[in-house]
Amino acid sequence: MTDATFRHNVDRERFEVLADGHVIGKAAYKAYDDGGSPQRIFYHTVINEEFGGQGLAGRLAEVALDETVSEGLGIVPVCPFIKKFLTKHSKYAANVTAPTLAHLEYLNAALVPAARA
Repeated sequence: MTDATFRHNVDRERFEVLADGHVIGKAAYKAYDDGGSPQRIFYHTVINEEFGGQGLAGRLAEVALDETVSEGLGIVPVCPFIKKFLTKHSKYAANVTAPTLAHLEYLNAALVPAARA
């Protein structure tokens, strides 16, 4: 297994996995707060192909979700990998909110602002 480190890149709204100081994967999210409880909408997780099959995506998901829960934030899984990970790790169940139309509209507006101009 690759000797990897993990970090939360708050400015880029993502958790990263690094090898030799280079980002080789990420779990991207958008912060969401509709006036209720703040949440992170996880929408994309990826590991560079040459690092695949080493369990890094699962470790990255665990780091991201653990920190999210420890910060008192809810988890909104849109990303297929995060959704699948959550089905196998019930310890996060109390912190998961199923994506709603409001979540998806917010995510769409946040990720494609140029399309609205």
